[in-house]
Amino acid sequence: MTTETPLLGRTVLVTGTTQGLGRALALDLAGQGATVLLHGRDPERLAEAAAEVRAAGSEARCYRADLGDLAQVRALADRLLQDEPRLDAVVHNAVAGGGSDPTRRELSAQGVELRLAVNHLAPHLLTRLLLPLLRRTARAEGRAGRVVNVASMGQQPVDLADPMMERDYEGLAAYCRSKLALITDTFELAGALPADEVTVNALHPAHLMDTPGVRAYGLVPEVGVEEGVRPTARLVTDPALEGVTGRYFDRFTEARAHEWAYQPANRAGLAALTERLAAPFAGPLGRD
Repeated sequence: MTTETPLLGRTVLVTGTTQGLGRALALDLAGQGATVLLHGRDPERLAEAAAEVRAAGSEARCYRADLGDLAQVRALADRLLQDEPRLDAVVHNAVAGGGSDPTRRELSAQGVELRLAVNHLAPHLLTRLLLPLLRRTARAEGRAGRVVNVASMGQQPVDLADPMMERDYEGLAAYCRSKLALITDTFELAGALPADEVTVNALHPAHLMDTPGVRAYGLVPEVGVEEGVRPTARLVTDPALEGVTGRYFDRFTEARAHEWAYQPANRAGLAALTERLAAPFAGPLGRD
């Protein structure tokens, strides 16, 4: 944790802050002076995370929502827009991993395959609903807001003919597809927004971090979560990244995502699917 405070006066929302990378990232950002908006599902864990952030000398406010329910995502956005006077950055860190039983296909509250819902649809919807606040803050500060999508080097093409994986389901494959969907959506949104108002980037933070999701799937962690904190926080704080948008980073290095994400037909197909699933809960893009 740094003793510098480059985020003093800024407000950052981090999803999935009750454990793992999200909790460590929230503490790091607090140590850099940010007011941290903590998201999670468990009120006790949220309170514990908030106490740690406050002990680090920063403000913390808690927001509960189940990202597997787009109605709750919409309600979360509405609360944030009502309660928060500013928003400088959003880090979409919450994740549904491969699952402890990778053969068990799970569905969201709206009947969407759960990994696709939590890892792609929820950040897609939440970002778009929060754009007015991000853009107002950016205009007032003369500095672009930042959206950071925590993705993965584990990427598999989305089968647009079977996006819910009703055939041949496997949990890790579902996770990898959802992360590539998230990266593809990063590129789409970045292209739709002025880079002097909001930048949108994705990254693979570290390989096999010691998180509950990695352990639940039965994988052996290779590094601690602190290895993922540094490259993720960099996308929030680094002045050199001002105006940099629509990129995918492998930790600190700009990299090429799976080729599927660069094909116009794939991007258009995923965008149409995403719009159809999210539309009942969303307003017009970027309206403020």
